Amino acid sequence: MPIHSMQGRDAEMKRSQWAVALVAALLLAGGGLLLWQTGFFAAMGSLEDMRAYIERFAPFSHLAYFLVQLLSVILAPIPSNITALAGALLFGTWPAFALTTAAVTGGSVLVFWLARVLGRPFADRFVGRNISERYLDVIRRKRDIFLILVFLFPFFPDDMICILAGLTDIPLPRFFVITVLTRPWGLLVACALGGSAIHIPLWGLVLLGAAGIAVFAAALKYGDKWEQALLERFRK
Repeated sequence: MPIHSMQGRDAEMKRSQWAVALVAALLLAGGGLLLWQTGFFAAMGSLEDMRAYIERFAPFSHLAYFLVQLLSVILAPIPSNITALAGALLFGTWPAFALTTAAVTGGSVLVFWLARVLGRPFADRFVGRNISERYLDVIRRKRDIFLILVFLFPFFPDDMICILAGLTDIPLPRFFVITVLTRPWGLLVACALGGSAIHIPLWGLVLLGAAGIAVFAAALKYGDKWEQALLERFRK
């Protein structure tokens, strides 16, 4: 192939990447500004405030909820589970679960694709160098099994790892399948609790509450050690 043709192709590719980067930056900046102006970050303090925030957009509450959940993946660390609880209180378990799953899956694939197209500069803007150095090599070597564990266990920064996965050679269709099969489970539990789809007697609630507190405390105390142990195991 002639040199000038290769140079032309490279220049065209760079222009396309810059165009994608510009559109992505405008969308992210606009999304963050919209959330701030509409009071989303102030509403994150409680479920009732979050529920009232989503309800304000009626009759477009479903669309507003979907967009908030989509941005929760892109503009991490907005907690998807909290907004899932609030959505289930408003819409019911299954509508909230469907909207949340679609938004989280779409957001995960979007940041994966942006990292794949725009490369390391994009990832560095959203993922700290420490997290990148800690996980990127493991994702490249262990691929599917590591992503499955990351998406199933709560102490991993799963949204950021979606970005790092875009820097590897994992095919987009495979990443999509892994995301669909693993990320919805925690969201389903949150939506079921918020929508009261799970009916548990008082003694069961007490036991679950005690177990939840124990798991939360253990995660706070040992989460880093569990994470490090898994990382060390995968590095061998």
